[in-house]
Amino acid sequence: MTDRARRAPIEPPPSRWVLPPPDAADEHGVVAVGGDLAPGTLLAAYRAGLFPMRIADQLLAWWSPDPRGIVPLDGFHASRSLRRSARRFETRVDTAFEAVMRACADPSRPHGWIDESFVHAYCRLHEMGWAHSVETWRDGELVGGLYGLRIGGLFAGESMFHRVADASKAALWSAVDLLRLDGAVLFDVQWTTPHLCSLGARDVARATYLRLLASARVAPVRIYHNPG
Repeated sequence: MTDRARRAPIEPPPSRWVLPPPDAADEHGVVAVGGDLAPGTLLAAYRAGLFPMRIADQLLAWWSPDPRGIVPLDGFHASRSLRRSARRFETRVDTAFEAVMRACADPSRPHGWIDESFVHAYCRLHEMGWAHSVETWRDGELVGGLYGLRIGGLFAGESMFHRVADASKAALWSAVDLLRLDGAVLFDVQWTTPHLCSLGARDVARATYLRLLASARVAPVRIYHNPG
């Protein structure tokens, strides 16, 4: 692996929208509908504890679920079998961001919601230094990975995929290790699933998440080198 120094992210123009507060969410966790996926809008949303996802009729919705899923950076559970299988993969960071997004957006996956507008929007954030991918490779082939946004001490994980067994788990494990080394304090996964819970994810109340987010946004960030 080689090292590539991370550049400081570029701050975009501010959003032209005013997003409602997270506690304005309905019983499903939807705070607002509409707006856009401009870089300034996306960053304002994540900084406020919101994230975008489309709902029925392809409407753009902004979410703040209660409870909220997080992966404690000191609480990842790597099973014995994962520890063995992880040795088969090479981990890279930010070498195939768009490919990871498009794999996560595969329309054949159940409950797929990532459309071309999301791919375009997050690739723009990647180019600006805000969005990142953690990838697992085997024999020169991309076989798993995840992507999300890094803002201060927050990493907001968006989606992950795998093409061989344990490839996404290994990517998640690597992401946790890299974030901890880099001074991150909060790994947001939006909602927990049985799969994520088996790896250490847990639910926290919205109010707790917002307190953690407030601390994460001002956490000092170390400069690390991306393996690529």
